[in-house]
Amino acid sequence: MKRFVAGSLVSGLISCGGGGYMSAAEMMARPGSMQGVMMNKQQSQQYYYWRSRMMSSGAEKSKEVVNGGGVGAIKEEEKKKNGDEEKGTVDSYWGLSRPSIKRPDGTDWPWNCFMPWDSYEADLSIDVTKHYVPKKFLDKVAYRTVKLLRIPSDMIFKRRYGCHAMMLETVAAVPGMVGGMLLHLRSLRKFQQSGGWIKALLEEAENERMHLMTMVELVQPKWYERLLVLAVQGVFFNGFFGVYLLSPKLAHRIVGYLEEEAVYSYTEYLKEIDSGAIENVPAPAIAMDYWKLPKDATLKDVIIVIRADEAHHRDVNHFAADIHFQGKELREAPAPVGYH
Repeated sequence: MKRFVAGSLVSGLISCGGGGYMSAAEMMARPGSMQGVMMNKQQSQQYYYWRSRMMSSGAEKSKEVVNGGGVGAIKEEEKKKNGDEEKGTVDSYWGLSRPSIKRPDGTDWPWNCFMPWDSYEADLSIDVTKHYVPKKFLDKVAYRTVKLLRIPSDMIFKRRYGCHAMMLETVAAVPGMVGGMLLHLRSLRKFQQSGGWIKALLEEAENERMHLMTMVELVQPKWYERLLVLAVQGVFFNGFFGVYLLSPKLAHRIVGYLEEEAVYSYTEYLKEIDSGAIENVPAPAIAMDYWKLPKDATLKDVIIVIRADEAHHRDVNHFAADIHFQGKELREAPAPVGYH
């Protein structure tokens, strides 16, 4: 009797509509049934589980192929990357990461703005008194233009040589970038090589920028000085861009005279340090690594190497102007790449 009642109850529960019998497979596949829903859900979970397993397995295998094996090392690298992301730094991007770089003493290389192979020992065998005497009309225009530009600078900064140098470097880094950019576009447009002058001028711009990074460490600029930099750079960039388009020989001659003024300014800076008017503080770490200065280097050592760089920029730009004044193009004369 009990078996009969139980059988009737089960058949009623699994009946369809008018009491028709459904097989187990039909019951599970029926969309409206609870068991069918649960079965579909379980199948979906199993599908995505195995799919994710297959994808992760494939990714690990591809990493093994690219990296030559070692999933454990990859996982450690991922843990390190995740830890760096939590700290707010990211060392790699899609598998591209910075290699471990050391100083000669074994400590980690701290700079991202330049690498050890960009550092060098400055050539101090320069003539700080060298001056290109203006001969032609454009030479005189360039010379007078630079002298006029110096007047407001001297009025604003007077004997504050650190701030004066900072402002000077924000301007001095512009010509190399403008000249290199325009020569680059010319080379693309005319299908011509540049004789190395693109690289030489961009090297000059980068070197001047490193001067600025050093001076900022020594002189913390005030807000109004930063505002003045924005205004001066905006005016000078557009003005020099126009001059270089119209007359590259005038542009390079102007830069040559600007660098002459820079050499003069840094010489005056050194006199103030020697007289004790300016404290000869320790050199910033960035300067010691960039110019390969000794650990006991001072502000005087930094100013000496910067002045040497400016003297080389002076000579190179006067040389470039001379090439143009001879009716030639820069690409016809080998560029002094790596001159600083």
